[in-house]
Amino acid sequence: MKTIRLRPGKERSLLRRHPWIFESAIAKGGGDSGETVRVESADGQFLAWAAFSPQSRIRARVWSFDERQRIEAPFFVAACERSIAARARFDIESDGVRLVHGESDGLPGLIVDRYGDGDDAVLVAQFTSAGTERWKDVLADALLQATGARHLYERSDASVRQLEGLEPATGWLRGGTAADGAPVPVERSLREHGWRLTLNIAEGHKTGFYLDQRDSRQRFFSTVRRLGSQRVLNCFCYTGGFSVAALAGGAGHVTSIDSSGPALERARAHVALNGFDASRATFLDADVNASLRQFLKEGRTFDAIVLDPPKFAPTAAHADRAARAYKDINRLALQLLEPGGVLFTFSCSGGISADLFHKIVASAGADAGVDGYIQERLAGAPDHPMTLEFPEGEYLKGLSVMRKG
Repeated sequence: MKTIRLRPGKERSLLRRHPWIFESAIAKGGGDSGETVRVESADGQFLAWAAFSPQSRIRARVWSFDERQRIEAPFFVAACERSIAARARFDIESDGVRLVHGESDGLPGLIVDRYGDGDDAVLVAQFTSAGTERWKDVLADALLQATGARHLYERSDASVRQLEGLEPATGWLRGGTAADGAPVPVERSLREHGWRLTLNIAEGHKTGFYLDQRDSRQRFFSTVRRLGSQRVLNCFCYTGGFSVAALAGGAGHVTSIDSSGPALERARAHVALNGFDASRATFLDADVNASLRQFLKEGRTFDAIVLDPPKFAPTAAHADRAARAYKDINRLALQLLEPGGVLFTFSCSGGISADLFHKIVASAGADAGVDGYIQERLAGAPDHPMTLEFPEGEYLKGLSVMRKG
């Protein structure tokens, strides 16, 4: 068994059970890509078993802090079973569920979503670390065994794989052919809070859909209904999940903006799929910042606004530039918001903490000359858990802000 030994004092984070070991913390030792290594303190005391990644700044990711644990196939089977069993304790109003959430479930670098129930279920997995790549086949079999599903589609095309020295990989990893010999469709349907949605597991963002915003879409629906919001603006709308929520909540008209034509076509289809009058929805294939500025020039205002932009800061190194971008769009949105109106604003950037995001939105309000109440702090749905020892798991953070007046 290969070993890595840490520099003096660098064991502290591991003693707090944080699962990452950075390159700068290692004094000597190493291993092959994804190989399990023994992690020791500077004085030779056992700390953890971890997967080594020779090209990543995160040089090792912890599998277990138990010296007696053997990192073999049964370990991964048990870890998958624990993670999936935990979801049964969550109150999830959807047949789209995050089954494994990386470090938070003890499987760093593994993301698994399930779309559908029973025989129709399809698993979609992302293997984003050297360790999960090395154990991919074992993990794939363990996931099918734990869920009873027969089909697993791989979406290992996230840019983070490049940091691990891994090439993109997509396609059916298990199954892919139905009992009658027909190909299993990559177009899938989804139920969420009584709404009907669709996705493409081969081409959609992430694993096909933003399951992490499930609870926030429900909260937005409730807010629109409670306040009687008539004019709603959904920025970076993707396939229109928040737009459907607003229409279901009784919004008179929803304007949805995105720069992806195919995403907007699916959003438009979702309006029809849920039986809403098409005249209540407008879709703009446009730049959000330019659109917000144009709305200001036209004197338009809205009763409820959603800002759910893409990742501006993948790491803390990009935080300053991202903070300026977040501040600018939030300033514009707050200026467009009617007094008494509500802004749901989000950041999915790992390099932006919840506290920093709060400060950014507060600064945007000051620049806009707008005061507001924070109604609620928003986060990922409960099947995207954050653990006590791994605060980095809180990549999605948001605020519900009501404009005073």
